[in-house]
Amino acid sequence: MWSLRDVLEQAQQNEVAVGHFNVSDLVLLNAVFASARELNVPVVVGVSEQERAFMGLRQVAALVRSLREEFNFPIFLNADHTHSLSDALEAARAGFDAIVFDASAQPFEQNVRATREAVHALRVINSAIFVEGELGDIGTGSEIHEAAPDLSKGLTNPAQAGEFVESTGIDSLAPAVGNMHGMLKSMVRGEARKHLDIARIAEIKRAAGVFLTLHGGSGTDDDDFRKAIAAGINVVHINTELRIAWRRGLADALANMPDEVVPYKILPFVVESVKQVVRSRLSLFSALQDPIQHDQRMRA
Repeated sequence: MWSLRDVLEQAQQNEVAVGHFNVSDLVLLNAVFASARELNVPVVVGVSEQERAFMGLRQVAALVRSLREEFNFPIFLNADHTHSLSDALEAARAGFDAIVFDASAQPFEQNVRATREAVHALRVINSAIFVEGELGDIGTGSEIHEAAPDLSKGLTNPAQAGEFVESTGIDSLAPAVGNMHGMLKSMVRGEARKHLDIARIAEIKRAAGVFLTLHGGSGTDDDDFRKAIAAGINVVHINTELRIAWRRGLADALANMPDEVVPYKILPFVVESVKQVVRSRLSLFSALQDPIQHDQRMRA
């Protein structure tokens, strides 16, 4: 059976990225898993503190584990944006494959100390657990925003990124490189896209020497995604785009079936709406190789 670290090392060698999709119900989880199986590419499922509180920490862990074991498929579970050590430890004990320990709102030295402490404590519970740290400001909330916040002062400094990685022992770094959580209304309408600082990504990769994760990927220009992956991004987070697809799918289903009350007749339309987004993003992230060949290499 694969480990997340193995999957990311293989993806890095193949110059592709692994898709990370947040879920907050079984509809989203089913859509993400079905899309990954159809394309035969590994996938990471993320749940934030609020999402896992809604779904149940151990419940979502059991669901993802059952999918991996029943279908012998590389699907992994990540505790996204975990701000306290106690919550991180609880997720590790529940069997999560990865933890994003997010102390990025703290001053640099405090971020280093808190993240280093989390890495050490988590590896006491599971020596193989994958730990990510964050450095920089990418805003908050996978929601629809009226205007973009000014995040220019929070961009990650490459030299500081190298120091952060060396001092903490993290497996992956989530930098601020022009990305932001959520989407603007103009992005939802298709009038604007996010653009990334590709040169900064390349500099951070050289300085940090670890896997890099792009948070806040929703609404990003496709060509920027390709360039970011070529520059060193290994994991791409998508959340808001799925939430929009979930809502639109539900609205369409209810409009087309105004008298239907059976959930399992309504919700497949939502699953398909979300799958369209997930398939598109997974295809983009793995476009530099044949996904079936990739799956065969991961099974070898």
